[in-house]
Amino acid sequence: MNRKVRVMALAGILTLSIPTASVHGQDRRHADIKNAEGKTIGTASLRGTKDGVVLTINVNGLPEGLHAVHVHSVGKCEGPAFTSAGPHFNPLNKKHGLENAAGPHAGDLPDMYVEKNGAGRYEVLLDGITLGPGETSIFDADGSAIVIHMTADDNVTDPTGNSGDRIACGVITRGAAKKM
Repeated sequence: MNRKVRVMALAGILTLSIPTASVHGQDRRHADIKNAEGKTIGTASLRGTKDGVVLTINVNGLPEGLHAVHVHSVGKCEGPAFTSAGPHFNPLNKKHGLENAAGPHAGDLPDMYVEKNGAGRYEVLLDGITLGPGETSIFDADGSAIVIHMTADDNVTDPTGNSGDRIACGVITRGAAKKM
């Protein structure tokens, strides 16, 4: 089975195919994204579809440029370093990176671009995670988190892609995101 990841960007849509598991359900989940000071700077919403899980992130107040985005294996976001979120979500024990022949982790995602004004909008379709029960469920015993890193992911270096410090984090919870 192929993992299809689509990223909507200002210049168009990028589609990547990577081996992994399928997605089930029409569930909705969300995360309030907070910076190292604990201030809410955005939201992430996850929606199950027949084709996979659609992840949408809207943030403000981040440095301009490309930032790695990952699903991390623990639903805990203690600042300022967010190490409490654990490593990348990797239930199938793959190597890190969308370009790694032995990968990717289920939590490896394409980079997000943040504009000069600090705003970033990101949308990706993935089928390496599920919102319901199963081996690739992000709702295991300790939950999961969305983490944004300081720099871009090199997509090959195991285990983190040389993506720099964790600068924002949000615990994924059940239910739809509230309007900001």
